[in-house]
Amino acid sequence: MGEEWGWLSVTICSVLGAIVGSFIGTLVQRLPQGRDIVRAPSACDHCGRRLHGLELVPVLAWLALRGRCRTCGGALDRWQLVSEIVGAGVGAGAALMPLPERLPAMALGWQLLALGLLDARCFWLPRGLTLALGASGLALSAWFEFGPKSGLASGFASGFAFGSRGESLLTGSVFAGSALGCVAGYALLAVPAWAYQKCRGREGLGGGDPFLLGAIGAWAGVAGVVVIMLAASLLGLLLAIIWALSGRRVEASTILPLGSLMAVAAWPTCLGLAMLQLRAW
Repeated sequence: MGEEWGWLSVTICSVLGAIVGSFIGTLVQRLPQGRDIVRAPSACDHCGRRLHGLELVPVLAWLALRGRCRTCGGALDRWQLVSEIVGAGVGAGAALMPLPERLPAMALGWQLLALGLLDARCFWLPRGLTLALGASGLALSAWFEFGPKSGLASGFASGFAFGSRGESLLTGSVFAGSALGCVAGYALLAVPAWAYQKCRGREGLGGGDPFLLGAIGAWAGVAGVVVIMLAASLLGLLLAIIWALSGRRVEASTILPLGSLMAVAAWPTCLGLAMLQLRAW
């Protein structure tokens, strides 16, 4: 019965993730264009025909239509499919966490998905979404620190709040650890970016990247930020090698979506740190 419930939980969370991923795909497509995200109906980008019923089923509709509008044959946005699949993956991965940690795992993963896709597609990290990521991490810490000491809150604190951030060495406070992670994440990229601009007279880093790492730090803490930055750097090196092997020219001026690389590294790192802490407890 326990194993059956486990599979059912993974399935439910995966379906929920695909639905959220569908919304994120719409956000990623419309936000850079300044289009309405919530009220405007789903429609073909080529002929404008409104989509109905089964055409709105995440993943399956895209595959059934073979990536084409059934009316005009225009190509459907592949980023939409990517968003739905990864969104489902976030839900499935979160379902493998202990029950109290699932909600924050999903919230973190889906926010990182939106920011990562926007950076990969447009090299843009909207400040509002970045601040929302950081604010949610700080709010979660504040709830664990100052909120009701219920069993649920204790479960969260032993996982994400305590495990990924760690208590502040100075104060023994979960919230302080989260705030220090936020500051450390921002400084880790903002200081080198400032120094590079002063020395070279031009920007060497996107203006949104320090804010994103700071927001991630609110979830991951100081130690987590260092691990995530190292992992993102290795992923960037791997991406550059793949581009070079595929015949794409890679130079010193080649722009890599650092925000996307940090987003990819951050989610499994935070989950891994949380699970390690839970085992230690």
